[in-house]
Amino acid sequence: MTRKLIEQKKKEWENSALKKVLDKNPERKECFTTNSWLEAERVALPPEMDERQWLEKIGFPGEYPYTRGVQPTMYRGRFWTMRQYAGFGTAEESNRRYKYLLEQGQTGLSVAFDLPTQIGYDSDDEHSVGEVGKVGVAIDSLRDMEILFDGIPLDKVSTSMTINAPAAVLLAFYIALAEKQGVAKEKLRGTIQNDILKEYIARGTYIFPPQPSLRLITNIFEYCADEMPNWNTISISGYHIREAGSTAVQEVAFTLADGMTYVQAALDTGLDVDRFAGRLSFFFNAHNDLLEEVAKFRAARRIWAKIMKEKFRAKNPRSMMLRFHTQTGGSTLTAQQPDNNIVRVTIQALAAVLGGTQSLHTNSKDEALGLPTEDAVRIALRTQQIVAHESGVTNSVDPLAGSYFMESLTDKIEEKVWKYLDKIEQLGGMVPAIEKGYVQKELQDAAYRYQREIESGERVLVGVNQYTIKEEGQKDILRVDPSIQQKQMENLKQLRKERDNNAVNSALQALRNGARKESVNLMPFIVQAARAYATLGEICGILREEFGEYQEAVVL
Repeated sequence: MTRKLIEQKKKEWENSALKKVLDKNPERKECFTTNSWLEAERVALPPEMDERQWLEKIGFPGEYPYTRGVQPTMYRGRFWTMRQYAGFGTAEESNRRYKYLLEQGQTGLSVAFDLPTQIGYDSDDEHSVGEVGKVGVAIDSLRDMEILFDGIPLDKVSTSMTINAPAAVLLAFYIALAEKQGVAKEKLRGTIQNDILKEYIARGTYIFPPQPSLRLITNIFEYCADEMPNWNTISISGYHIREAGSTAVQEVAFTLADGMTYVQAALDTGLDVDRFAGRLSFFFNAHNDLLEEVAKFRAARRIWAKIMKEKFRAKNPRSMMLRFHTQTGGSTLTAQQPDNNIVRVTIQALAAVLGGTQSLHTNSKDEALGLPTEDAVRIALRTQQIVAHESGVTNSVDPLAGSYFMESLTDKIEEKVWKYLDKIEQLGGMVPAIEKGYVQKELQDAAYRYQREIESGERVLVGVNQYTIKEEGQKDILRVDPSIQQKQMENLKQLRKERDNNAVNSALQALRNGARKESVNLMPFIVQAARAYATLGEICGILREEFGEYQEAVVL
C-alpha cells in the first residue's frame, strides 16, 4: 500500500468514522502536544522512506547510526548500571549509605558532593559557611576520600562523580586512593562529569573562565587516554539544562553543541579524535512524557553519530556511539502528595530503558522535600529492578521501533535539533552563544511558557493544580547535622599538622609553574599534589590565582 493511498484512506476515515464521534463527543481541551510543544498526531502514518532510507535512519542495534541502541543485544546481554546518586554530610555517613545501596543490589556508585567541594573551597573557607555537607558529601582532601571508600575496593566498582570545575582534582584524589589500595590506574572504571559549559548555562558551579576550563578538560582527555583507558573522561550533561527549564529538543541540541565544543577543543590541542572520543559519555534527563523522551534518546544517538562521522571524521565506530546515563527528572517531583512521585519516577525510568540508557538513577519520592531517606532510596532502586526483571520491556532491543508515531516523533526532534545547531554555529559556536546569552534566554522562555501552562490549568500537574487534597506536613525528612562543618574544620586542622607541608608546598609550586605554560598537561601535577595531601581549596586556589574566575553575564 503506497503512502498516497494511505493518506487518502485517512481522509475518508476523518470524514466518516472520526467525524461522527467528534460531533457527539468532542476531544479533551488539554493541549495535545509533547512537553516540547511538538504536535502529538491523533493518528500517525508510516514514514515515507524506501529500504535504503530505512537502513540509513533506523537500521539495526549496535550499528551506525545507532538510532536503535549502541549494543546489538542491549539488555538481553546485561542490564544497565543501576547507579543511585548519593552523598551527604561527612565521608563516614556517605560511606554507610554506599554500603547500604550495594547491599540492596545497586551495581555502581554515584557520588554527590556538597556545594563548597563543587566550587573548589575547603570546609573551613569563609565561603563554605552553612553549606558543608548539605547537598552532598564534603571532600577536602585525599584523607576524606580514603574514608568515603573505606571497605569498597575500587577495582570492583564503577564510580561516577558529579563534579565539574574541580573535576581534575577529585579525579586525582581517586587515583591517589587507588594507589593506596594497590589498584592500578588502568583498572579504574567510572566517570567524572567534567562538563563546564552547562555550568555557565544552567547550574552555576563554575570557577574558571571558559578557556582555562577547556584546557583542564582536554588535559584530562589526554591523560586518561594514556593512563586510564576504562575511564569516561566527561559526562556531557543535558540533565541540568532540562532542570533549568529546557524542552526535550533544547536539551538534546544544547548538550550536543557542548559536546562538539569539547571535541573541537581536544582536536585543537593535537589529539586524534579516535584517541579520546570513545570515552566521551552523556547524561540526560527523563521526564513524564514517555514517548517524547524515548524519541529524544533515539534522535540524540542518530545526530551524534552523524556529527562524529561527518564533521569530525571519526573512523572508530565507538567514537560515534552516544553512550549515556539517565536520571529521572528532579524538577518533575512535587512536595504535594509525594507518593505520587513514585509513579512519575516509574514512567521516567521506563522511558530511559525504552530509550536505551547505559546507566540509570531513579529519584526518591521525597526529594522535593529534602535529602532522601533510606526507605525512599530503596523504593527508587526497587523501581529499576522491577522494570528490569518484571516489565518485559528488556526482552527486545528497541521494542518501540517501527511505531509510526515513534519514528515520526524521532524525526521531528532531530529536525528541530539541527535547526538549533545551525543557529549556534551562526553565532560562532557554543562559547560565544553562552557569552551572548542566547542559550540562557532560550531556557528562560521555555521555562516561563511551561509554568504559565501549569498555572492556567492548560497543563495538568496531578496533586498541584488538579486532584489536590489537604495534607499534613511530612515528618521523616532527612536533615544534615549542622555540626558537620566544625568537624570538617577540625579534621583539616589536624591534616595540616600531620602532613609533610614541604612536600605540599613543592607540589603546589610545581602546579603553579605548569599552569603558566599553556602546552603543559596539568594532571600529573594535580595528582602529585593530591598524593601529598594538598587540599581541594589549596589546589583550586593556585589555579584561581593563575586563571582568574568566571563572571556570569546578566541575561534579561
